[in-house]
Amino acid sequence: MATLASQVVFHPTVSQSLKFGATTLGRDKTYRAVQYFARFLGWYLLRKGDKLEAARWTALKAHLGTARKLMRLGKPMEHLQAALRACFSPGPAAETITTIARQIGYFGYLTYDVVVWANSIKFITLSPEMAKRVAKTSFRFWFTGIAFSLISGVLKASRLAKEAKRLESTKSWGEKDLADEAAREVKLTAVESARKSTRQQLVIDLLDIWIPATGAEILNINEGALGIFGLISSVLGAKAQWAAVNGKK
Repeated sequence: MATLASQVVFHPTVSQSLKFGATTLGRDKTYRAVQYFARFLGWYLLRKGDKLEAARWTALKAHLGTARKLMRLGKPMEHLQAALRACFSPGPAAETITTIARQIGYFGYLTYDVVVWANSIKFITLSPEMAKRVAKTSFRFWFTGIAFSLISGVLKASRLAKEAKRLESTKSWGEKDLADEAAREVKLTAVESARKSTRQQLVIDLLDIWIPATGAEILNINEGALGIFGLISSVLGAKAQWAAVNGKK
């Protein structure tokens, strides 16, 4: 029995899960996945007429949303620093500009999100009209950040595709070119890894953009669809964080 317990407790998957959960991003992605699943399930149960069960999942969604806002209290400054670093980083001008705009968009979103959180826990009191206006502004900044992230991702993906094509077309065949060929392979591997990461972020952004678009009243997507979009993007983000934490490609 003790051996069986040890095998379960010290199983590699358990250890990897603990490493994943020990990171703020890992916990956030987990909470986010459950939050958006609850959003979908609450909508589905309400459509079936099961108001009592729907209320349970809707409450879970709301409480997880509040908890995630608390976890993000320091995030605005991180995005502001990222915007400033992008100003001094070398790279194509278009990518630099869109990266800065994206980070400023996220900075605005998370800054207003702090006000939304403070009002939700009654630390400050806003009138219903003001609370709605603040939340709507927060969603607008979020939408802007994702929109610029998509533009930046498309530009980067295009550049990386050209770089990969150039590296593939310069393959060396002679023995005296082995060193150059090894260097080329290393660069190509790095470019392909960056392309994969960029494509995944594009998919996440394409799924997520509907959420702030609806919150900002630009579009009107139902709660069920938003729940599914958020759940899928959360799982993709969690998968990337799992790989980063556990050293997997």
